[in-house]
Parts: sequence; C-alpha cells; structure tokens
Amino acid sequence: MTRVLHRSTKMKFDVAVSGDGLNLTLADGRTVIDAAGGAAVACLGHGNRRIAEAMGRQAAKLAYVHTMFFSCEASEALADHLVGHEPGGLSHAFFVSSGSEAVEACLKLARQYFVEKGEPQRTHYIARRQSYHGNTFGALSVSGHPARRAVYEPLLMRGVSHVSPCFAFRYKPPAETSEQYVARLAAELEAEFQRIGPDKVIGFVAEPIVGATSGCVAAEPGYFKAVREVCDRHGALLILDEIMSGMGRSGTLHVWEQEGVTPDLQAVAKGLGAGYMPLGAMLVSRKVMAALDGGSGSFAHGHTFQAHSVACAAALEVQKIIAEQKLLDNVKRLGGVLGKALAARFGTHNHVANIRGRGLFQALEFVRGRNSLEPYDPSARFSERLKLKALELGLAIYPNGGTIDGRLGDHVIIAPPYNATDADIDRIVDRLGKAVDATAAELAAG
Repeated sequence: MTRVLHRSTKMKFDVAVSGDGLNLTLADGRTVIDAAGGAAVACLGHGNRRIAEAMGRQAAKLAYVHTMFFSCEASEALADHLVGHEPGGLSHAFFVSSGSEAVEACLKLARQYFVEKGEPQRTHYIARRQSYHGNTFGALSVSGHPARRAVYEPLLMRGVSHVSPCFAFRYKPPAETSEQYVARLAAELEAEFQRIGPDKVIGFVAEPIVGATSGCVAAEPGYFKAVREVCDRHGALLILDEIMSGMGRSGTLHVWEQEGVTPDLQAVAKGLGAGYMPLGAMLVSRKVMAALDGGSGSFAHGHTFQAHSVACAAALEVQKIIAEQKLLDNVKRLGGVLGKALAARFGTHNHVANIRGRGLFQALEFVRGRNSLEPYDPSARFSERLKLKALELGLAIYPNGGTIDGRLGDHVIIAPPYNATDADIDRIVDRLGKAVDATAAELAAG
C-alpha cells in the first residue's frame, strides 16, 4: 500500500525508476516515450549527466543559505544570464520553487507597486476565462477554469474578474475577421476596466499561449498589442504567465517576443530548470523595480527556499545547454516537423477538430464528429481514456478535459524536449494515432 497521497486515490500509479532522453523505464520493465515532458517540463529530456553533475558540485559546495542574510553565486549567475541584458526591459529575477509561486509573487509585487506609488485604491485584477495560473489561492483566484476553482470558490480572492479568452477556433464567428475579433475583445477588456473603475485595476493577467486548460491556444495577431494599449491607457500592469509556453517551448525564449509586446511582470517555470529541480521565477521590469527601489526598497514577500542554490545551479546549466547547442533553432525547425506530422496523421481525422500550437507546444482538440464539431460528453472521459490507452502503447502524453468552457471538450498536448529528433516525432505521432483511433473506437462501440 502506498503512503503517498497521489492525485487520485482511485487508481494505481506506475512507478518510474529511470529516464534516458525521451524514454522512461517503469518498475515493471516497460519503456514509455515521454512525449510531453510530464507537463511541458522536461525540455532537455531525462538523465542529462551534465546537469546532474552541476547540481552535485553546487550541493557539495553550498546547498542552502537563507536569503534574509545571504545571496549565492548560483542565483546571481542565473539572474544575470536571464535578465542581465534586460530583455524587453525586464531587469531583475525573483526565484521561487514553482510556477504557482511565481504567479503569486507577480500578484503581490503588482499590488505593492501601486502602494509604493501612492495608489493604494488599486485592488483589482482582470484575467481571462479558460485560463490557469496555479494552485495557490492567489494564482487560483486569477485562474478562469471552473472545475479547478469549484471546491475553493468561497475562499478565493474577491478582487478578481474575468473576460473572454482569445480562442478564435471556438469563439470567433465565421463572419468576423481576425481584426474585428481582436477589436471586440479589446473593447470587452476596456469595458471591464470602466465597470471596475480604471483607477482600481492593478493589472491584466494572461497566458500568451494558453496551456493546460485549452490546449496550446495562441492569441490572434495583434491581440496582445491591443490589451497592452488598454493597460497603458489606464496605468495598469501587464502580467504574462509563460510558465508552460515560455523559456523556449514556443520557439523563442519568451512568447512575448512573437507578440510584439513586453510585460511589466512575467512568470516562468517548467522549462527554466527542465525538471531537474523545482524552480520558477518572476521576472521584473525596470519600471516596477524603480518604484520599489524609490519607495520602501523591500518586497513584502518571501519563501524559505527562494533562490535555492542547487535549483539555480541546475537551471543555469539547463539554460547554458540550450544556448550553446542552439536548441531554440531546433525547436523552430522541429516544430514545423511536428506540425506537418500531426496534420498528415490527423488533418482529416473524424474525431480531431483542430491542430494548433507553436514550436514544440502543440495540441489536438477532439470531437464526436468533425462535421458538427460537437465535443464528447464529459461523462465519456475521452481525455482520461486516451491517456490510459496511450500508456498501454508506451506513450506518455498530457491530456485534459474542459477545453471549451471548463466542462466540455477534450485535448491533448504534445511537448517533446528541445533536443528531440525527427525520428522521435515519427514515433510519437505513430503511437498517438493508434491511441486516438483505439479510444474513439471503444467509445463508438459503447
């Protein structure tokens, strides 16, 4: 009997004992292709000796110091690597242990920014429906996924409201152009500022590419420029959550580079440390830092394990490997290979409604029939069935339900490591195709 409180008490979890590249070996001897890096985390695959050795050297030299008293070489070097050149005006990094903690830090610093500026009446955040920003109470409050919020709804923050997602496949009418759709969403955001009171809004929180809740949904061209303009008009901050889609996953180090905007605060995690250590970060703009430095000079927030030296050493080695091996170029190239392979296998599939995403962050959305685009009923548990069928075939994927509105819809995310090969893509798509066919056939048979 396991003594671990797993994500479900109703199922038995396989035990993974080792990993090498894309492959995981289970305790019963089976080998599984890790096609999604867990949750788009293992961006350099498993068993990288260079990263493990960097962690060992740091642990042997200095494992931990408390940041109330000391900094450490590893965190200083990692921060310099990430923001020493001040990309998009981001000048400082605050290191934490997860993506949820990174978002929580963004929410707190955004509030403190306005207190430092003498605008304490700003107490409200605007986020989007069909978003997910983390499990802590603040991060869950700005998240717009009904199922994940339901149990905790009475306890969540009051100063949060949600506007529509930029999800053209499901929410843009055929007669509406992309430009008109973006303008409509920008007008909706403006209207929400006016409803709340523009001088009461702290900021707008969004994922540049929506990950877990909707499956690699990228915004329409011009959307983030439009929402940036709304924020600037009212002096609010733009807070971007790139926990899942950032740090190279979409083909550039930051997704906002592709959108032509820069954030005031940014949350990163997953690909930052590639899963070798738990690590997330809040990246802070010069503007926000100037208010803090010119005011109290102290961020009213902290964690015992923030800027952990071994975690920072691991992440620094990950980022050095990505840069030295020019892996972002491979993400761009291989993203095209993955897109073509998915299109060839699923482009006319009766149960695949949409293929979407960027780089090595792509997804399929499933339906009962391609002509009607009708989703499976949630009781069918399509995504859960697909996960289990794929595991039987030796493939680990990242499926989710509630794709469309938090209740209806199913998708699966494919997010292989940045150093994957064309042959790896072929193997992934082949096994995924068999899993999708088998799952759909089982449901059709009743």
